[in-house]
Amino acid sequence: MTIEESMQVYKNKEEKKPEIINMANFSNSKVHETRIALDVHCGTHLDAALHMIEGGETIEAIPLEQLIGTARVVDLTHVEEAIEREHLEPFALQEGEWVILKTRNSLSEEFDFNFVYLADSGAQYVIERKLQGVGTDGLGIERAQPEYPTHRSLLRNRVHIVEGLRLKDVPAGTYFMVVAPLKLTGIDAAPARAFLVEQLT
Repeated sequence: MTIEESMQVYKNKEEKKPEIINMANFSNSKVHETRIALDVHCGTHLDAALHMIEGGETIEAIPLEQLIGTARVVDLTHVEEAIEREHLEPFALQEGEWVILKTRNSLSEEFDFNFVYLADSGAQYVIERKLQGVGTDGLGIERAQPEYPTHRSLLRNRVHIVEGLRLKDVPAGTYFMVVAPLKLTGIDAAPARAFLVEQLT
């Protein structure tokens, strides 16, 4: 997602919107400089266990090699509410790969309070298949689930979570993926740039 003050943020909360502040320009200085105030869960970002688990690992504990590799983009734009186990089973997802959930969330740049999310049954299937991670085009991987079972189950089982992907123009298929989080330490998430590279056959 493009980081800009008008971007969609979770539940349209003012405190989650980025601030982009011009600190110097050529009318008052010899240089042009800008300051950014940014929630680490704003836009495309990688969650760490600490986000949902007290005493959980912080963002620097995620090995970079686990953020690079095979990713399967699956088209779930027909799902209206929640992605359940039965929506994922037909794809025969393989151990060690990432699954990228393309849903109707990618079709709008406005925040949808009824965004499509990964239900606990879908998360349990991901864990059983021993996937490396899950990427979603929602700003949250779950909603309206008491006690956050999707987040907590995935993070406890060291399944990585990337939220806020933009997949409108990405066809379903298998890709080489790179997720590059900002090099931060001691906190619960990091903004990230995510790349999908088509694999030539």
